[in-house]
Amino acid sequence: MSSNSTTHTSTIGAIGAPSRRNTELGLLVFAVVIPVFAYINVGLAIDGEMPTGVLGYGIGLGLLAGVGHLVVRKFAAYADPLLLPLATLLNGLGLVVIWRLDKSPRLHALAEGQGNAFVAAAPRQLLYSAIGIALFVAVLLLLKDHRILQRYTYISMAAALVLLLLPLVPGLGRDVFGAKIWISVAGFSIQPGEFAKIVIAVFFSGYLMVKRDALALASRRFMGLYLPRGRDLGPILTIWAVSLLVLIFENDLGTSLLFFGMFVIMLYVATERTSWIVIGLGMSAAGAVGVASFAGHVQSRVDAWLDPFGCYDASGACTQIAQSVMSFGSGGVLGTGLGQGDSDLIGFAANSDFIFATFGEELGLAGAMAILLIYGLIIERGLRTALAARDPFGKLLSVGLSGAFALQVFVVAGGVMGLIPLTGMTMPFLANGGSSVIANWALIGILIRISDTARRPAPAPASNPDAEMTQVVRP
Repeated sequence: MSSNSTTHTSTIGAIGAPSRRNTELGLLVFAVVIPVFAYINVGLAIDGEMPTGVLGYGIGLGLLAGVGHLVVRKFAAYADPLLLPLATLLNGLGLVVIWRLDKSPRLHALAEGQGNAFVAAAPRQLLYSAIGIALFVAVLLLLKDHRILQRYTYISMAAALVLLLLPLVPGLGRDVFGAKIWISVAGFSIQPGEFAKIVIAVFFSGYLMVKRDALALASRRFMGLYLPRGRDLGPILTIWAVSLLVLIFENDLGTSLLFFGMFVIMLYVATERTSWIVIGLGMSAAGAVGVASFAGHVQSRVDAWLDPFGCYDASGACTQIAQSVMSFGSGGVLGTGLGQGDSDLIGFAANSDFIFATFGEELGLAGAMAILLIYGLIIERGLRTALAARDPFGKLLSVGLSGAFALQVFVVAGGVMGLIPLTGMTMPFLANGGSSVIANWALIGILIRISDTARRPAPAPASNPDAEMTQVVRP
């Protein structure tokens, strides 16, 4: 191999792969056009005419997507080209279905029957989406290198605990349908747990990067499993106890599953020990059974999961699950069509916890699988980013954020379909709720920053003609 070919190869390595920003732009066009087309379909199905707000909706969603793309093109030019379009598509479709449920006469009558004025959720959700894009932009502008977050490992742990405990503060926390997961600030309801999942992922990544050798190597073999030493069990026992406390005092099954599951996933990735998975599953099962035996809120959800039609008239949880299951069943393979379903029978939770049931009824099995495929692509791109990351902290953080996203999708979709007990969490980007959409846009921003750092080509070394003349390349 000649020195000329060596120089050519080094030049290619210095140039690196193309940034693929034009690919992202093309995908963003589709990510905006598809929700606009869905918006038109809903208007034609409900009113029989073109909706008057379609132009404003299309321009608004297009502007949000355009701002995000310009910032990525300028400040994260080598980032993954799929993450932003996929998140935009889900956010846009969620806005359409929330607007579709705002048009439901049943929900208007339900509000009037309770003596309340009906408040449309779609305009507020569009505002939350804009705030989410603003936070996405702020992450890319302020976080120049994701490795900076490693400095705040233990500060992140303290911040996560504060966020988790805020709903328990008297006068600040709110009890909504038995779950104490909300706080009220300046007239706005905020769910701190949505932001805590990002902060606690930073802590897990920094901690496991330092302790992974002790957790992986210092262990004893028992019945084919590598069991950790007693002192190394401290972290997982602590997280297990915290998740149980959240479940007991806040009645929040979803957040407990999310945090503990994310930690077990990151432990397995950091140590490559299957024993952590077995231990984690055993501890989560023991904790769930123990809490369900004396926590009435959790027990009612378990009863609704086991036989929703058996307690249909006695429990609101059973009524919601039963209506959700019937929505999926009536949708069939291709669905009833946008705007032509009856998922609003679920009640006000139809646009939040149960919004996936609306997609399942009006788009059918094909549409529900398409939505899950989009989520799967986001998770796959996050894991691909972890593989491409050059530093262990970035790898663990990408896995943690992708794992948290995957767990949230699983527990929400599984709950509304009757696969597992309902958790009360919201479907990322689709469901009505400001905390969820804002936090998930921040999550996408961090993944994009990590992928940009991972794919950005290293600077070319200084040219040295004398060294190049004497360089020897071995086959």
